[in-house]
Amino acid sequence: MEVFRQLKEYYWPERRFLFAAIISLLLATTLGLVYPNLLRYLIDEVISKKQFDGVPYLALLVVCVVTVKGLFMLGQGMTSGQLANRTAYNLRKALYEKLQYLSFQYYDQARTGDLMSRLTADLQAVRDFIGFGFVQILNVIFMFTFGTIMMMTISWKLTLLTMVAMPFLVYTAIRFEGKIHPAFRQIRKSMSEMTTSVQENITGVRTVKSFAREIHEIDKFAQRNGDYKDNNVVTSNIWARYFPRMEFFANASVVILLGVGGYFVLDRTITLGELVACFSLIWYIIGPMWQIGFHINNYTQSKAAGERLLEILHQYVHVKNKDNAIVLNPQQVKGHVKFENVTFAYPDKQPALQDFNLDAPAGSIIGLLGGTGSGKSTVIQLLLRAYNVRQGKITVDGIDIRDAQLESLRQQMAIVFQETFLFSSTIRNNIAYGIRDVSMEEVVRAAKFAKAHDFIMELPLGYDTIVGERGLGLSGGQKQRIAIARALLKNPKILILDDATSAVDMETEHEIQQDLQEVMQGRTTFIIAHRISSLKHADEIIVLDEGRIVQRGTHEQLMKQEGPYLKTYRIQFADDLSIDGNQAQGAAAGNEAEMLADSERLTAAASQTEDEEDLYRDPKVTPIFKKRLS
Repeated sequence: MEVFRQLKEYYWPERRFLFAAIISLLLATTLGLVYPNLLRYLIDEVISKKQFDGVPYLALLVVCVVTVKGLFMLGQGMTSGQLANRTAYNLRKALYEKLQYLSFQYYDQARTGDLMSRLTADLQAVRDFIGFGFVQILNVIFMFTFGTIMMMTISWKLTLLTMVAMPFLVYTAIRFEGKIHPAFRQIRKSMSEMTTSVQENITGVRTVKSFAREIHEIDKFAQRNGDYKDNNVVTSNIWARYFPRMEFFANASVVILLGVGGYFVLDRTITLGELVACFSLIWYIIGPMWQIGFHINNYTQSKAAGERLLEILHQYVHVKNKDNAIVLNPQQVKGHVKFENVTFAYPDKQPALQDFNLDAPAGSIIGLLGGTGSGKSTVIQLLLRAYNVRQGKITVDGIDIRDAQLESLRQQMAIVFQETFLFSSTIRNNIAYGIRDVSMEEVVRAAKFAKAHDFIMELPLGYDTIVGERGLGLSGGQKQRIAIARALLKNPKILILDDATSAVDMETEHEIQQDLQEVMQGRTTFIIAHRISSLKHADEIIVLDEGRIVQRGTHEQLMKQEGPYLKTYRIQFADDLSIDGNQAQGAAAGNEAEMLADSERLTAAASQTEDEEDLYRDPKVTPIFKKRLS
């Protein structure tokens, strides 16, 4: 019962319902013992002595007993239901709250389908046992105890002989529990994997269909469905082996009772009425004992499910508030961010950042550039305190973020991720998600800044349009603009743009950046981008490679240096501008003006301005770009 001892805090507050259910069951069980005594009295006193005058009173007594017992059983069912549902509510609430505060490190390995299985099927198994299964086990104990005592008062010899088979029944039941519990754990595990497979398939249905992988997904699900079936077959085989044995030992008690009891009647050791009473009592005992396999089955399922719930409830929270954590005052926070000798590695991986230093004064704009796995996103994750820094420290206005209250720290920040997530709700609610009590005017203003207002108004219900799950029904660029509006509405001191304009076209990106220039004023802004055009205006650009800073400076400074930044610039504009070796050398030597003019000429061409005709005649423009203009 260790599992249920650890779950005590979720059902013990509802103990009044537990005690009420137990008392009701105890009274109903006690009244049930009246039947064997009535049978004994009917045979020995009424039928044998032919005193039929008391039959009406006997019948009335039976009706009263049945009625009162029914009321007690009704009370037991209602209180058990209250206990079960209130316990489920407490557990569900605790699990959901725990999931909200578990750190990113947990979700790096957790699977959505597995978590859903725990919060539904496993929770239901625990609910059923605490509310009903536990009371039914008590019912078995009550009926066995009271029935045995009453049989002993009639004939202790007959009782002891009848109970000879009971130890074998109990031993078989214990063996059954030892076999069935691991089997049910496997069922829970395979069900979790099958649920995960379904969840991933539904979430990624567009990818599945675009790669024509339906057959592959069917085969994968068939394998997991087969594992689930096989585990259920194993469990059924265990049940098939042990249940007939329990049934045999239960029926053996009845055979002994009838054989020995019949001899005692003939020998006048007991009366016929007493034998009939004992026969009724043995079924009163065997009935619940016969179901002991079912109760053990229910218990083992709930124990296996409870262990899986405890795994979540006992999960260590890696990122949490210290005692007496500092609450950041939004009116006082300026947004001065500083990384000091930060080195960080994800579990079982190489360092993602090494000796990283950064001083971002309040209101400054910091650009982060680098290839996949260079450490750009890690910088942002550490600033959000998604993970704790173990070497070095990060401060905001001189306060170590590990000393700050987590909620107050993140309230000062707003982030737009590259992969946009929208809730299945209205567009208005998605934009207003980050703050409370926001007016419609503020929502519209943020949407206009993000260049989202026009396409929102073209939707059937405008801002009240409900987007599909994860934003299905909107294009990538539309979802990203809603995410930008959501971040701007929060009015943060620190704004983080994680490749926030990657899903929009260059013209819209240019318009958004124009508006962001005004929004960024007075805020510390971190921009992760692959397009250099998004970083040119940054106060400092940091180029990362394998977690180390390889270049840093302004756009103008980095354009004068041979290195990854200039190389990236050449690659990005190679399709549109012919950058020959002499031009690149001139840029490396400090002649950046000519390359900037090329970039401006490219932007003008993309915007289809009136200078297109002159640009078409420019010999530096590639034939591919000329074809696009034509």
